[in-house]
Amino acid sequence: MFDLVTHPVSSRWPAQHPERLQLYSLPTPNGVKASIMLEETGLPYEAHRVTLSDADVKSEAFLSLNPNNKIPAIIDPDGPDGAPLALFESGAILLYLGEKSGKLLGRSAGEKHQITQWLMFQMGGVGPMFGQLGFFHKFGGSEIEDPRPRERYINEAKRLLTVIEGQLADKEWIAGEYSIADIAIAPWLNILDFYGARDVVGWADHPRAVAYLERFMNRPAVQRGMNIPPREG
Repeated sequence: MFDLVTHPVSSRWPAQHPERLQLYSLPTPNGVKASIMLEETGLPYEAHRVTLSDADVKSEAFLSLNPNNKIPAIIDPDGPDGAPLALFESGAILLYLGEKSGKLLGRSAGEKHQITQWLMFQMGGVGPMFGQLGFFHKFGGSEIEDPRPRERYINEAKRLLTVIEGQLADKEWIAGEYSIADIAIAPWLNILDFYGARDVVGWADHPRAVAYLERFMNRPAVQRGMNIPPREG
């Protein structure tokens, strides 16, 4: 067990409200999963802006919280049995906050497993594949002359979009009711616009996914969480 005040991460990002859940993040598709979930559940929290620069994510302070040097991460001073709990990995954070709040995890054990299934679909498929698409379409990988990497991730993104489109054939949300699965998946659909990749993956050819993302982005908690912590400042 640890004390938040003396935890190494607090040397760089001190808590003004140590009694609240602490969020260390940035508004990336993975980062906003945690901030949106916190806004949806109403759990009291304090947000700390951790940039993607080595000076932040590879600092000793942050590595003391997440040895994998990725955002988001959290510390809950009132974790299970009242003991503090530190967590990294956005999917694990969504599951934990769902259990802590009793929200967005389904109404039965069966529904929870269905929701978890789609959470894992995002963690193992949509996130990694769309992230690689962004690298090879917009960032450093776009300079590589060999077209095969770019084509691979474009085709995989198209395949995953087809899965999502099919799943939404008879429902508004990915697992039936709004859940952590949507909080995981929708921000990665939204990032296609930033990547400038909507046309190459045929975004407009997936009308259900388009409407789904619009529903998601219209939620007040989503609108707040999409910029927590603020990108600038």
